[in-house]
Amino acid sequence: MSKSLILCDCMGTMQLDHEALAQATGLEVSKPCSTLCTTQIDKAAEALTQGDTIFCCTQEARIFESLAEEVDAPAPPVLDLRDRAGWSADDASKLPKMSALIAEALLPAPSAKTKDVISEGLCLITGPAGVTLPMAEQLKEFLSVTVLLDSADDLPETPGFDVIVGQLHKAQGALGQFDLTLNRLQIPAPGGKGPSLSDPRNGGRSQCDILIDVTGGTPLFPAPEKREGYLRADPSHPPSVAAAVLAASHMVGTFEKPLYVKAEPLLCAHSRAEKVGCHNCLDLCPTGAITPNGDHVSIDPMICAGCGACSAACPSGAISYDAPPVDLTMMRIQTLAKAYLDAGGRAPRLIAHDAHGADMIRLSARHGDGLPADVIPLEVPALNLFGHAEIVAALAAGFASVSVLPGPATDRAALATQIELAAAIGGSGSVTLLDTSDPDAMSAALFDEQVPTPVASPVRPMGTRRQITRQAARALHPDTDTLPLPAGAPYGAVEVNTDSCTLCLSCVSLCPSGALGDNPDLPQLRFQEDACLQCGLCSNVCPENAISYLPQLNLTEAALTQQILNEEEPFACIECGTLFGVKSTIEKITEKLEAHSMFQRPEALKMIQMCDDCRVNAQFHAQDNPFAGKERPKPRTTEDYLSKRRDH
Repeated sequence: MSKSLILCDCMGTMQLDHEALAQATGLEVSKPCSTLCTTQIDKAAEALTQGDTIFCCTQEARIFESLAEEVDAPAPPVLDLRDRAGWSADDASKLPKMSALIAEALLPAPSAKTKDVISEGLCLITGPAGVTLPMAEQLKEFLSVTVLLDSADDLPETPGFDVIVGQLHKAQGALGQFDLTLNRLQIPAPGGKGPSLSDPRNGGRSQCDILIDVTGGTPLFPAPEKREGYLRADPSHPPSVAAAVLAASHMVGTFEKPLYVKAEPLLCAHSRAEKVGCHNCLDLCPTGAITPNGDHVSIDPMICAGCGACSAACPSGAISYDAPPVDLTMMRIQTLAKAYLDAGGRAPRLIAHDAHGADMIRLSARHGDGLPADVIPLEVPALNLFGHAEIVAALAAGFASVSVLPGPATDRAALATQIELAAAIGGSGSVTLLDTSDPDAMSAALFDEQVPTPVASPVRPMGTRRQITRQAARALHPDTDTLPLPAGAPYGAVEVNTDSCTLCLSCVSLCPSGALGDNPDLPQLRFQEDACLQCGLCSNVCPENAISYLPQLNLTEAALTQQILNEEEPFACIECGTLFGVKSTIEKITEKLEAHSMFQRPEALKMIQMCDDCRVNAQFHAQDNPFAGKERPKPRTTEDYLSKRRDH
């Protein structure tokens, strides 16, 4: 059975052409209702019993969910056409935009990947006694509470919870698995007159599920608001303390922790042979979930808050966002563009936003001018996952411009880097950062924008983020060979100073992507530009400092083939003629060792000019052969023993 669409014009406040939408989308589209959530609720009930139906109203989604329970039907998917398309001061046709939003809603939803986190309610509260002890009194009926006090003078007489004295030195982990290190730790003894404490000791270890910090000092973790299970409140602000108590009381049970990213360690270009190369993700991670682990990085999924910055900045694809997957985000972008153009629209614009941006769009629609008819909103769970590859893919798919609307949780610096790179690839004026929290200012900027000319022939490339970027750039610049990029871009060329390079090939052995290669038959350094990550490893390992980088995007076919960066004439063994080594290097070594005491004899100096086999052979037959020893004694036989016996 095909999907059907239930429309509601919200008391006649927007125009809906159900016949045109049916033709554009290929769905069964009902004649618009006006009060689907109230007086026409019977039509909603009938639609629920008939099959797979999308309700074009998100404001009253709870009513439709309750109705679905009453008629024993699954909760229907909902789609917001009103705030994102219908309510707009733009008089242009909304049909292409609505068709695009409907087509996106029909895409399959990704299955969520989660990991169970168990919290048994073990809670540690640290801070001044005047705050922590009343908090513990409120929480002791819900949690297993321990209060960490700084001084024994504040010990209560008969607490209904555990109390220890000491200082919280270090904390690691997250909800359900905090690992604590305590200094000056003293544990009260149950008997004795007055407070009886154990001797203080440093380095005490303990675990807890929930950590409440009301010290008012420096947070125990970076980005503390993103650390699940860590509740931090200002001890002088009773409402925040009360909020922490309420939140902690609900942190008992089994919780599902989303797994936001996936990692491919073999692709990671972090390090080789103890030389550090790429560290983009380490610099960007706000929670410290990413740490070095040998030649690659390690991600703690329990600490990861899913900001997505690492996925957008990773040059190799070793880290990619997985909630939703990158390929689904690309598919959403391409579906929106294609559906808009297929419905007769021209030069659509895309605005990418998170949940905060969705609220701004709703406020603008309900109390202002809303979005222009050609601006299509794309909501993503975390805006930092929307990087240069997604922006360039949108421009290549037919969007005339891409605007990015950051929210409070967005890392502005990381986003600015991605937008700068996208603008360099996509073209000036095609990418805009709408950094405002005013819905009216957002709307005005979109209505005032001078819309650029979109790409003449839209494309929808597939593959990795790097492959999509390259294909999209070629579609956007069909007559351009090379695009200059800002410093630090993950695309570019390697430049070699041939006067300094000795063709030692250390760079080849450590290149994580295979961009640098050699020729087993000749002294050559080869390079394939489209594989280069600009990670810095080859430059860091080069003993001659002969390697530098040129950030650019080479759009020619030459970028897909190996080019020779440096080559020299091979040296022929003076004994057998086998080619080995580099002629200039052998000649330099020979020249430098001529004055050395160990190479005064011509035979010793000639060995430098021999291949490995001939050199070993020459050493073996030399008078001062280091492998030679004294003449071996003759083996004794039975006859030797018998003759000796006869002699006696």
